[in-house]
Amino acid sequence: MNMLVLAVGRMREEALALLCEDYLGRIHRYGHRVSVEEVKEESGKREPSLILKKEAERLRSRLPQGAFKIALDREGEFCDSPGLARRLEELMLQGRDRVVFLVGGHLGLQKDLISSCDWVLSLSRMTFTHEMARLILLEQLYRANTILRGEPYHK
Repeated sequence: MNMLVLAVGRMREEALALLCEDYLGRIHRYGHRVSVEEVKEESGKREPSLILKKEAERLRSRLPQGAFKIALDREGEFCDSPGLARRLEELMLQGRDRVVFLVGGHLGLQKDLISSCDWVLSLSRMTFTHEMARLILLEQLYRANTILRGEPYHK
């Protein structure tokens, strides 16, 4: 399975960027291709709805055709780590070869973009920086692989 983390903004915090790279390396050892692509964060003092619209346009332009789209949003569905592992396994069994995780910027994701996704996932009801959300997502993707392999990391 090919997974893409499509994120608004770049990683500014070097320590978090290094941790993300570490988890990407760990995931690759399981034979999954996970890549991270960033789209430009809208800057300036504009209306939040305009910022979200511009960022959504950038994200949409980078979405691979036919991919299963998962939006990260506080209001999404809660899922524990074994549940995420099961969901990814189901997608593999369905023959889905492309999964895209959408990570918004400091304002999150545009509501229209969220509603166009196949699944809306909540990492927590708490608010995280988009950098932290990306790190947590990558750690959970690694954890899902250990669960599917029956390895003890997830306990």
